[in-house]
Amino acid sequence: MWEVGRVKVGDYVKGKVVKTLKYGAVLELEGGEKGFVHISKISKDYVEKVEDFLKEGQEIEGKVIGKTKDGKWEVTLKEMNLEQREEMSEEDKKKRDFEKKLKRFLKESDAKFSEYRKRMEKKGRRSRW
Repeated sequence: MWEVGRVKVGDYVKGKVVKTLKYGAVLELEGGEKGFVHISKISKDYVEKVEDFLKEGQEIEGKVIGKTKDGKWEVTLKEMNLEQREEMSEEDKKKRDFEKKLKRFLKESDAKFSEYRKRMEKKGRRSRW
């Protein structure tokens, strides 16, 4: 249920991104309330940069899950069918997909190199690397 006015935990709310930070985003919720969404609560996918998912001035919908230490409403966007994924430009989507593939490639390459080094050491040969 969408609430206007007094917010409580469990409510679904609409708001606007006021400011993006390295670790989340400050929100202005309907009714003038302040909100905050932590980087870990933005998406079910890995979020490296808040700006990849949220932009200042962007309208969002989320669920209130608590209060922060400074009195803002804590909001999660994970449960919502977020429009910002559709609003993300094709270039941003391609960049994000490329970065995911690159990270996976580097991780797999590192693991393969480590296995190679172990095999070489086991054979009594020293690796040049």
